[in-house]
Amino acid sequence: MDNPDIKEYFTTYLKRKKHRITPERFEVLEAVIANNSHFDADGLYLQMKTNGSRVSRATVYNTLDKLTESGIISRYRFGERLAKYELMYGGEPHHHVICRVCGKIEEFSDSRVGRLARDAAATMQYELNDAVLHIFGVCPDCTGQNDLP
Repeated sequence: MDNPDIKEYFTTYLKRKKHRITPERFEVLEAVIANNSHFDADGLYLQMKTNGSRVSRATVYNTLDKLTESGIISRYRFGERLAKYELMYGGEPHHHVICRVCGKIEEFSDSRVGRLARDAAATMQYELNDAVLHIFGVCPDCTGQNDLP
């Protein structure tokens, strides 16, 4: 694993929550780090199996839950039944534009979104923890198709 900070952070989280520290959990973490895009749990599991891992599907799902709880990854639905995940640890805040036809997810950063979130939270007397904007539309590749929803 080429990022010792994330490993230390996860170890500290597991100890604090009194979860077992196992090599399998760190194998899942390594697979998450190696994945450079949004992924789903079954896809990650199959990728790990293809690469020779012996980690069970249950361990992948349970570890993804712990990685989400720790803030290392985020879980999104993007309007789908299937949850998608992405690595957040050490990354810059960003938002998503999702194509309703092909499912492509593109990321963008814009400081105005953060300001809007802070203003909205303050207006409603909330303490802001996080803000992510998801924009749904039709990507340029799909715009010409006749079967738009």
